[in-house]
Amino acid sequence: MVQAVQGAKVVVTGAGGGIGAALARRFAAQGAQVVVNDLDAARAKAVAEEIGGQAVAGDASSVVDEARDALSGTVDVWCANAGVGRDGGEPGEPLREEDWALSWDVNVMAHVRAAHALLPEWLERGSGRFVSTVSAAGLLTMIGTAPYSVTKHGAYAFAEWLSLTYQHRGVKVHAICPQGVRTDMLDASGSAGDLVLKPTAIEPEDVADALFDGIEQDRFLILPHPEVAEYYRARAADPERWLGGMNRVQRQWETTR
Repeated sequence: MVQAVQGAKVVVTGAGGGIGAALARRFAAQGAQVVVNDLDAARAKAVAEEIGGQAVAGDASSVVDEARDALSGTVDVWCANAGVGRDGGEPGEPLREEDWALSWDVNVMAHVRAAHALLPEWLERGSGRFVSTVSAAGLLTMIGTAPYSVTKHGAYAFAEWLSLTYQHRGVKVHAICPQGVRTDMLDASGSAGDLVLKPTAIEPEDVADALFDGIEQDRFLILPHPEVAEYYRARAADPERWLGGMNRVQRQWETTR
């Protein structure tokens, strides 16, 4: 058992399936009280009933107050897990601004809004935990999906900012950055996902394992695919070489789709 989460009051957004459901199950198994949030009310209810938690349906940006009420007025851990993947069109194709707007709103601003609502309480009492499901795309990038890559970079940057700003005041922050995970989002990622992500895809439960290891070790950066650390170092050490390698992947994708 992870002592840091026993008895904690936890909210997991986007928890009707995939990574979110795996996180909700793991927190519940560790003795936490869990609110399961999802846009799909039926899916949220099903997971909540399975784990003995409570379901709060709705947009992740707007459920903080309702989730807090469901937990008797206190949130100890907020898992900002809800996310969307949109390709947004390639340069030269019609710009789908609605895809960019939705990606920004869900992948970044939902995190910002939740933190804005939670931080006053956390700072007053000197404790709180914010878990951001980002993506390896937030550290590196992903071919074929500019809105997803760009907004996941934003989500990672916001998690970094939260950590460096508030860690001395008791706020713990974790950024989860997996590559492919066997979820509906991966299935919807098309030929780019088939090429880059599916060969090394892991299960949502593996992501939960990585997070709980990180909580025990008090680590900010959670890498369910350990090789991402090497890619990240290579990108920082030699950006030109790294971009060239990614362009080769792009060209390979273009010849196969």
